[in-house]
Amino acid sequence: MAFPLSTLTHIPAIRRVLLLAVVILTAFGNVHGRHKVHKWETVEYSAISCRAHTASLTDFGGIGDGTTLNTDAFRTAVDHLSQFQSDGGSMLYVPAGKWLTGSFNLTSHFTLYLDKDAVLLASQDENDYPVIAPLPSYGRGRDTDGGRFISLVFGSNLTDVVITGENGTIDGQGQLWWDKFHNGELKFTRPYLIEIMYSDNIQISSLTLINSPSWNVHPVYCSNIIIQGITILAPVRSPNTDGINPDSCINTRIEDCYIVSGDDCIAVKSGWDEYGVAFGMPTKQLAIRRITCISPTSATIALGSEMSGGIQDVRAEDIVAINTESAVRIKTAVGRGGYVKDIYVRGVTMKTMKYVFWMTGDYGSHPDNNYDPNALPVIENINYRDMVAENVTIAAKLAGISGDPFTGICISNVTIEMAPKAKKLFWNCTDISGISSGVVPQPCDLLPDQGTEYASPCNFPTESLPIDDMEIQTCSCRKKIYN
Repeated sequence: MAFPLSTLTHIPAIRRVLLLAVVILTAFGNVHGRHKVHKWETVEYSAISCRAHTASLTDFGGIGDGTTLNTDAFRTAVDHLSQFQSDGGSMLYVPAGKWLTGSFNLTSHFTLYLDKDAVLLASQDENDYPVIAPLPSYGRGRDTDGGRFISLVFGSNLTDVVITGENGTIDGQGQLWWDKFHNGELKFTRPYLIEIMYSDNIQISSLTLINSPSWNVHPVYCSNIIIQGITILAPVRSPNTDGINPDSCINTRIEDCYIVSGDDCIAVKSGWDEYGVAFGMPTKQLAIRRITCISPTSATIALGSEMSGGIQDVRAEDIVAINTESAVRIKTAVGRGGYVKDIYVRGVTMKTMKYVFWMTGDYGSHPDNNYDPNALPVIENINYRDMVAENVTIAAKLAGISGDPFTGICISNVTIEMAPKAKKLFWNCTDISGISSGVVPQPCDLLPDQGTEYASPCNFPTESLPIDDMEIQTCSCRKKIYN
């Protein structure tokens, strides 16, 4: 209230006293930070859809002090904003602060937007995570028989959903869950940070995810998915903290992500044994680009081991792996059925690796004893090219299945610098077949070199995938800035 006190002289005495008190209290509050003045700031962001309606979590009673539970605020906000699904959609803005919350569900034509200084803190109380049924393509939970705790951010049967921000943070506070896992104290499978099921047109971008209780991002039974600009951080010995796991999904793009994980940085899946075979939904048309991975005990990109619905047409390029167990690993077993085929990988740079190439036909874990021992997986048309690695312990361990060899393997233009204490057998190959060209050190006899006269690069498709045609818009929203 910036006006001279002399202007008060024409106001009646009692009103002058009251108004003067307001002026003094306002000045006192401003000096001592007890009265916050706000202004509006416009923020631009990229998304598959812009929204006509915006609300802040604070509009629904949210308190970002790190201790107040905001589950009801999130649920109330999403429920209120769901009324705008057919009226231009809506966005829930999460401002700066630490927002403790249990699980909440999303809605269609909806954006969840995290401010750069916003932190979603996952509750460590099991009661804040309802128990839901196992995935039908798995038949049971991954940690235990029966159900599983719902994910922190969850959605099912949705269309047009965006989870994004200014690299705001979702903190799973996973240590409690990791301890329960190690101590055998889990009653149900641990929650993931983000899981979207049976949905179409999904974007997850520009976020930092840390300390997930288990998997970080799990789109399952979905189509048309963009996962972009995500940073995922977990202790490298934390159990099952996979980064991004597209599971029975069609038309997916994962790009520009940095992942430090206690498990596979990206794990491509499609169901487990007889349950995955019966469900019959493959993962296909998947592009993986510009990923950096650190995972000393797991793979940069794993295909399987739950691949019983099939995995086909995966294209990975411009990948960096540092201090990671393997670059690309195919994991399967007798009883899985399904297939992994038409896999294309190029442009991989690796430093300090146990393996460069790893295929496992005896991974062995099963949901129960009812799998079909005659259900043999088909692994074929696997293409690796244009790779360089240094400080490697074993160039390759390629183990197919007796009577069910992995076929059509092609490796070209690959240079592997072995570590000073590398294994004496650089290549270990059984029950596979294929070709190689321009590979150092020389591959095993089951991958004969084609010689310079017949050498040609392994295949990598030139045509784009449908997900590359999915349009991204520049959107904007207004947020309050407090002084």
